[in-house]
Amino acid sequence: MRDYEEATTFLGEWGPFQRLIFFLLSASIIPNGFNGMSVVFLAAVPEHRCRVPDTANLSRAWRNHSIPLRLQDGREVPHSCRRYRLAAIANFSALGLEPGRDVNLEKLEQESCVDGWEFSQDIYLSTIVTEWNLVCDDDWKTPLTSSLFFVGVLLGSFVSGQLSDRFGRKNILFATMAVQTGFSFLQIFSINWEMFTVLFVIVGMGQISNYVVAFILGTEILGKSVRIIFSTLGVCTFFAVGYMLLPLFAYFIRDWRMLLLALTVPGVLCIPLWWFIPESPRWLISQRRFREAEDIIQKAAKMNNIPAPRVIFDPMELQELKLPGQQKVFILDLFRTRNIATITIMSLLLWMLTSVGYFALSLNAPNLHGDAYLNCFLSALIEVPAYITAWLLLRTLPRRYIIAGVLFLGGGVLLLIQCVPADYNFLSIGLVMLGKFGITSAFSMLYVFTAELYPTLVRNMAVGVTSMASRVGSIIAPYFVYLGAYNRVLPYIVMGSLTVFIGIITLFFPESFGMTLPETLEQMQKVKGFRFRKKPSDSVEKEENPKVLITSF
Repeated sequence: MRDYEEATTFLGEWGPFQRLIFFLLSASIIPNGFNGMSVVFLAAVPEHRCRVPDTANLSRAWRNHSIPLRLQDGREVPHSCRRYRLAAIANFSALGLEPGRDVNLEKLEQESCVDGWEFSQDIYLSTIVTEWNLVCDDDWKTPLTSSLFFVGVLLGSFVSGQLSDRFGRKNILFATMAVQTGFSFLQIFSINWEMFTVLFVIVGMGQISNYVVAFILGTEILGKSVRIIFSTLGVCTFFAVGYMLLPLFAYFIRDWRMLLLALTVPGVLCIPLWWFIPESPRWLISQRRFREAEDIIQKAAKMNNIPAPRVIFDPMELQELKLPGQQKVFILDLFRTRNIATITIMSLLLWMLTSVGYFALSLNAPNLHGDAYLNCFLSALIEVPAYITAWLLLRTLPRRYIIAGVLFLGGGVLLLIQCVPADYNFLSIGLVMLGKFGITSAFSMLYVFTAELYPTLVRNMAVGVTSMASRVGSIIAPYFVYLGAYNRVLPYIVMGSLTVFIGIITLFFPESFGMTLPETLEQMQKVKGFRFRKKPSDSVEKEENPKVLITSF
């Protein structure tokens, strides 16, 4: 929008109006923190074993030995999904035989949990797992619950931008907050896992849409200097605050339905923000609603105690710049040449694998040794210094080196967990948190790095496509956590290896720090370490023709 920045420079950068918008929009992100991660407590899996009915005619000894043992992480524990055949051990009990002395337990026939399960209530009074018995043959439903939430996030990220462009930033912001809060409330009344999951998909759609639209609204209202801090420290830190509130709620509310009810309350408290958060003046101008845009700027000037010009926006000076013959771009333009295609594929891998590490570590936090609530809180708390570190590093150091560096840190310490003795649980937790610190730092830098790599012509498309890859990463992340059911350190070995791998790939990216942002595809820098054969001049001319798409390597 031409001259908008100049027309509003009299407002200043950090007056009362800007501070109000900064903190209110950041505060609206807080519910996203606990809604996005609530599944770690809602779908937690307590210790469980097959139920032996009280009506079974068993002696105390046979009742105590009715569950076979299995080897898990080097120690014997009661089996979660099998029991000795009840009819057989009832017969032995009636004959007065003793388990282990008169009867060899290893040779006894086993059966599934035909009478249901007994769930430990030491940590959780109830979860959706205990409510609908999502264990043993149905244990695949637990990671699928998390994955389908992130499918909703993927769907929401598709539509949120288009909806806010069509109906306005403010309207869609509060509409999606209502969707997130309202459907979370409806989940309380779920009668089965299928109903809960369908509603969870819709909650995911509202969650990401709220986040994206708040981000857009803030960047359009705030000035250049504040915009960077808002998009890094503001939005991300308040998301972490919401994430930290989640284990506090869950600690005091151990029933999943009541916990979900408590998590909807902050969303209702956001309703008064409607009267304090304005519409984006930039969007209003794009809709030719100049009077409304002027009213917002006039109120902002009054709040900042700054005199405003009588006419702020001249409609003739605020027309959209429509360059003659402006080139249309398509997603295939991100693969037009071998160099651009290589950068795009590496970017997709970088976003997806970093997202896998971030969400897998977040979802797995309650499964660590020690207190589940404390571990989840520490996992959220470590994000605050990670965001601050990322912001400081981005100000002064080359992008590819700092991103690769924090990825090496995160992946390296995760690989070290397998070397920690089983008794040193505190050391394992410390390494997990350090790994979360590195991966979170890298994740928060990706928007800036990707936006700087791609030219203006395809910048928004590139950021959108690569962020979609991160949604794919979040969808598959719960299955990395699921690997822990087979071996405690297996998820960390896989995540650590992938994180180190993508750190190595990052070193081959072009450097964007201190470089002028490219305007055309031809101005994009070359991938480091790759030599592309120089083409004949006629071939180059065809490559520059937007009608010819070269996608081969």
